[in-house]
Amino acid sequence: MGVTDPAGPVMDRDEVDRALARLGAEHEAIETSLLALQDHAGRRLLEGAELTGTTRERWTAADASITLLWAYFDAYTDALRSAREIRARRRWSSREDLVELTELLRGESVTVAGSATATANAPTLLSAAGRLSERFSLTGLVDRMNELYATSLDMVVTADAVWSALPARIDLLAAELQRTRTLAHSVGVRPGEHPAGDDLERITRTLTKLREDVVSDPLAFWVPTRGSSAPGGGRPDTTVYDREARALEEVRREIDAVLTVRQDAEARLIRLRDVLSRADRTLAEARTARGEVLAKIAATEVPVVSGPPTVLQEQLATAAEYRRGAQWHRLSPLLESLEQKAEDELLRARESLTAVTAPLAVRAELRGRLDAYKAKVARHGLAEDPFLVERYDAARRMLWSAPCDLRVAEQAVLRYQRSVAEALGAPRVPQQGGPEDRRGE
Repeated sequence: MGVTDPAGPVMDRDEVDRALARLGAEHEAIETSLLALQDHAGRRLLEGAELTGTTRERWTAADASITLLWAYFDAYTDALRSAREIRARRRWSSREDLVELTELLRGESVTVAGSATATANAPTLLSAAGRLSERFSLTGLVDRMNELYATSLDMVVTADAVWSALPARIDLLAAELQRTRTLAHSVGVRPGEHPAGDDLERITRTLTKLREDVVSDPLAFWVPTRGSSAPGGGRPDTTVYDREARALEEVRREIDAVLTVRQDAEARLIRLRDVLSRADRTLAEARTARGEVLAKIAATEVPVVSGPPTVLQEQLATAAEYRRGAQWHRLSPLLESLEQKAEDELLRARESLTAVTAPLAVRAELRGRLDAYKAKVARHGLAEDPFLVERYDAARRMLWSAPCDLRVAEQAVLRYQRSVAEALGAPRVPQQGGPEDRRGE
């Protein structure tokens, strides 16, 4: 066993030299880190900012920690200088020197006196409440400085990261917001007159408040990375910013739609008038066709044809008035609604015409079928067959008489078809009614 003292076995000269070299390297590294922290842009901003909330609380503690760091570093520097001076007394250190160096390098030989302000602001940094000084070994003092440096740097880097990211992005979005507001005013989109104008006002208020909060309390907008121990591990919280950016994009699309309306308003109004005119003409044609059907077709239910809706014409007149008054923000939704309603009205008119003229179409089909069978009979040399001529004439009188009973006429055409089929030896046309007398009616 070697000679011992309260700090443990006495170090020899080689151990002392190695310890001094290691501590000297640590001293240089700590000094470099502290100077970098002192010159960090985030720390300077924190010192000059009017802080609130979480950032204010944490910066008070971090500022006290930095003050203690320098106090610890000064004590560490003094202790290291003292050890170097003792080692430099003699080339071959005496036993008394080695005992003193062992106590200095390994024992709790460093006393750090903290200021009352620093102690009050960072009470957890001292080993016991109410104590204004602490005793450390050089190794313990290095560990404490590393701990304080990590927490202080994390706070400074976090605040600087938020300040570097969010205010600049908010300013860019605010500039885009201002351009959009100017454009919106030029097309009549204003607060109280159009929802998009109200949205622009709300986005403006939100961004102004967001910037103020970010500048005064950046740590409130920080999302730490779970499990990360690196200083500044995390990312800025951009939830509010992203939401307002999306809202501004929605407003911008609305403004673009209004601008499109301003450019195409006249052409769209012309198309609307044309569609509604075609619908009116189709309804007029359907009403004329209904009168014809009632006069020419008997025992048929013909649907009533309604007149053109006056509300669409009134809305079209309102749209034209909006265009003359350059009220593009009101014209935009009205045109979209009118275009859909006009297409629906044209489709309704066409359906009415189809429904009304259906009996005429049935009569035309029966006439065509009757003439086709007559041509077939002629091709087979049976055009003079008296029975077939009689059946043909009976069906023709019914189809070309007014009013025409379609049900009776269809039965007559079917009888003629069956007679032709029998005369040509073809399969019979299926019966539609009961037994039939070949001698005629």
